[in-house]
Amino acid sequence: MTSPFDDLPRNQANHAPLTPLTFIERAAYVYPDRLAVVHGTDRWTWKQTYARCRRLASALSRRGIGKNDTVAIMAPNTPPMYEAAFGVPMCGGVLNTLNTRLDADTIAFMLRHGGARALITDREYAAVIEPALALLDEKPLVIDIDDPAFSGGKLLGEVTYEALLAEGDPEYDWQPPGDEWDAIALNYTSGTTGDPKGVVYHHRGAHLNAVSNILNWDMPRFAVYLWTLPMFHCNGWCFPWTVAERAGVNVCLRRVDAQSVLDAIRDNEVTHMCGAPIVYSMLINAPKDLRAGISHRIYGQVAGAAPPAAIIEGAEAIGIDLTHVYGLTEVYGPASVCDKQESWAFMPIDRRAERNGRQGVRTPLQDGMTVLDPETMQPVPWDGETMGEIMFRGNITMKGYLKNPSATDKAFAGGWFHTGDLAVMQPDGYVKIRDRSKDIIISGGENISSLEVEETLYRHPAVLSAAVVAQPDEKWGETPCAFIELKLGATATAEELRDFCREHMARFKVPKTFVFREIPKTSTGKIQKFVLRELAKSSSAIE
Repeated sequence: MTSPFDDLPRNQANHAPLTPLTFIERAAYVYPDRLAVVHGTDRWTWKQTYARCRRLASALSRRGIGKNDTVAIMAPNTPPMYEAAFGVPMCGGVLNTLNTRLDADTIAFMLRHGGARALITDREYAAVIEPALALLDEKPLVIDIDDPAFSGGKLLGEVTYEALLAEGDPEYDWQPPGDEWDAIALNYTSGTTGDPKGVVYHHRGAHLNAVSNILNWDMPRFAVYLWTLPMFHCNGWCFPWTVAERAGVNVCLRRVDAQSVLDAIRDNEVTHMCGAPIVYSMLINAPKDLRAGISHRIYGQVAGAAPPAAIIEGAEAIGIDLTHVYGLTEVYGPASVCDKQESWAFMPIDRRAERNGRQGVRTPLQDGMTVLDPETMQPVPWDGETMGEIMFRGNITMKGYLKNPSATDKAFAGGWFHTGDLAVMQPDGYVKIRDRSKDIIISGGENISSLEVEETLYRHPAVLSAAVVAQPDEKWGETPCAFIELKLGATATAEELRDFCREHMARFKVPKTFVFREIPKTSTGKIQKFVLRELAKSSSAIE
């Protein structure tokens, strides 16, 4: 039996696919002359920025880029990176932002696996991009960003970014996606296996996460947002689209260091920023004269390792109000927040830090977050002791892994996205991580696969066995610590192994510490990493 409620038609007048691309169109329409992007001495309004995005879309379209074609970009937090968040999907393309800290082999894999038709690359990264391109049988259209703010590197492509924009139409008649489930972005995550997995985002999720950011942070209209968080991280946690919806100001930074950040905050009266704990530690420990003249309140989001009490207290002392968030690439960046309760403000700093350091609760527009027993898929008790796995579900969850149906099925088993992070549910309903089942090491906000580092070490002729775990680090949060067993009669020093690793992977993945000793194993030969984690925490293990 049908209901009269079901007879009402869905049509163009009452239904439109959700997409974050409409945010910039509205910002340019309502606030055309308000400042949108700052890069050094350059300034663009929302009308100008929208026109540049449309030029990019138009130029890419004229060169044959269309629906579901991947366009990769290797760039720092500069205007082309921001414009790509809109211009690439405006022509139907899928944006693949590349981690600027990766090595040539990994970049080549991503370009090949993602099927990049075009690559926009800043000349700063020519030393990595050139050998990466040499590894490809089919090379993409290469577009060079020739930023006057950077001297060095080399141009590799057939056209510069600004010349490409000149080919485009500032009135390009882009259309929203026909289906909000269409792909908008491709982001690679290191995972725990050798090859990265390609995480596919849809327009609906990007739209909703951009709005969720606003609700989550009470982010006001015309906020001034400083780009300390890399835009290659989960599309900058969707903040390129968030800032457009707020008609705010994007303050770009090529490089994050204390002076550049504090100068940008002072000169632009920055109100909001995001980053790993190391970013805030850097500001807290900066010489006082660098912070001179900054008296306004700044709102910061921090993710990665839970912020220690010293970070929370130090941030408060210099006028930064920190909010701790948690998530993964597969959920568009942060999908949970440690929402602050009013009573916490009256607690001593150590108790307040403990409260603020938890992974918290789901963000406003994420449908669900919980801790389940991964075997039974039943909720764990809210006792702060029983461990389970953090799981998410809702619109702010990836479409799946590109060309990897088995990994996709495994990730979504039981109707939830499995994070692989082990946690407890505390009595107040807030989630707290206890361990990382994936053995991912988070160093300075970057994910490092322990298995990837181990595989590299195993390639050294002197190494019999290798196990890599996270070691607490005051500056980076965590760094890799490698436990090594050498082959009988073989010799190798820590420096030799460190140099070997540097030849085969990005420098930030190279172990900071090497420990030569017998590696504890179970009766079946499985390495007991929980033992090694405890050893890595002990100074005696690394002396």
